[in-house]
Amino acid sequence: MAKLTLIRGLPGSGKTTMALAMVEVDHMLEHLEADQYFVDASGNYKFEPSEVEDAHQWCQNLAEFHISRGTSVVVANTLTRKWEMAPYLKIAKEHGAELEILEAKGNYESIHGVPKETIERMRSRWEEV
Repeated sequence: MAKLTLIRGLPGSGKTTMALAMVEVDHMLEHLEADQYFVDASGNYKFEPSEVEDAHQWCQNLAEFHISRGTSVVVANTLTRKWEMAPYLKIAKEHGAELEILEAKGNYESIHGVPKETIERMRSRWEEV
């Protein structure tokens, strides 16, 4: 049975680090993040605010692709609100995948340079699950 793990947390909380540690243990695990959408073929990250919705749809589509084929997936995105997690919960349910939700709670500097004001806005709208 495939497993879908969601790692949620604010920018700089250690989501990617947690996901990479999981992949290190299970090399068959697919690691997905909306941020990967913004990485070009040379490995450079270039964030485009106008494409955030596309990035999240891309991440959801890939998660469903892998889960539907029986491959376990770890998704590391901010997922601050319940509605942002809903598409993943639906994917797990529709494909009979086990679901796990983890929270990254570290306090590191954002590797993508997310401004502190933006992080504070995200913190203020955080919903517990």
